[in-house]
Amino acid sequence: MKRIIAVILIFSSVLVFASCKSKDKSSEEESVSVSRDDTLPTNEPQENVPIDGLSDKKFGWGLGKSRNEKNIPTDAINAFEKYGKYNSMFLGGNPDKIYLTFDQGYEEGYTSKILDVLKEKHVPAVFFCTADYVRDEPELIRRMIDEGHAIGNHTVNHPSMPDISAEVCAQEITDLHNMVLEEFGETMTLFRPPMGEFSEKTLAITKNCGYKSVFWSFAYADWDTKKQPEIEPSKKKVINAAHPGAIYLLHGVSSTNTEILGDVIDGIRSKGFEFDLVK
Repeated sequence: MKRIIAVILIFSSVLVFASCKSKDKSSEEESVSVSRDDTLPTNEPQENVPIDGLSDKKFGWGLGKSRNEKNIPTDAINAFEKYGKYNSMFLGGNPDKIYLTFDQGYEEGYTSKILDVLKEKHVPAVFFCTADYVRDEPELIRRMIDEGHAIGNHTVNHPSMPDISAEVCAQEITDLHNMVLEEFGETMTLFRPPMGEFSEKTLAITKNCGYKSVFWSFAYADWDTKKQPEIEPSKKKVINAAHPGAIYLLHGVSSTNTEILGDVIDGIRSKGFEFDLVK
């Protein structure tokens, strides 16, 4: 009897489950409910969320003007209360820290300069990259990793996640995950939905893939390369937006961000904050 119990315990200890499939190159089948393997993210074990019956209603993440007494957007607080169960974050976990993130869909020649500033200032950041960026800019990806930054998953094709099927949604995440793992030996665990668009179901699928959905508590109109915001007003806006646990969304294609980044870091530090990686 003791031997039987021991066998059962050993067998049970090696069973883990995920609701995402890493694409099998020898098969054309797709699934969002298979056993976890070594090619999938390894966040802290969490129970899978059944996606049947979850809402497909599409939301676009954005922040209203309401702030509390600590300058924290109340929308970010409310969103965590509603969606935190899906391993989604809208503020960083440490109120003494500020978290820089950059969305990287293509390269305009500024990222190396951004990395220079981050290295000089000893500031880590998360770079959320698409498959095109990973494929086209391997030297920059390697530099990000080697200099202590994190590579985040921004999907293969940058779709609006609620507009695609559950299977394709999962594939958009796992295909890029496996690309970065195979090419750079890096296991990504952080995900940013393209355009900030999500549904309750897509958040659950992302969680079941072993990822944390990372939104933001500050962003501004910095993405249009032909209509960049002015330097001094932007610097003031970004520094004054600092708040406990702030997650900044910046775009690496912005000449303005590249110009003001060093002063922004110094200005935020003057307010008593330090910088850290999203975890």
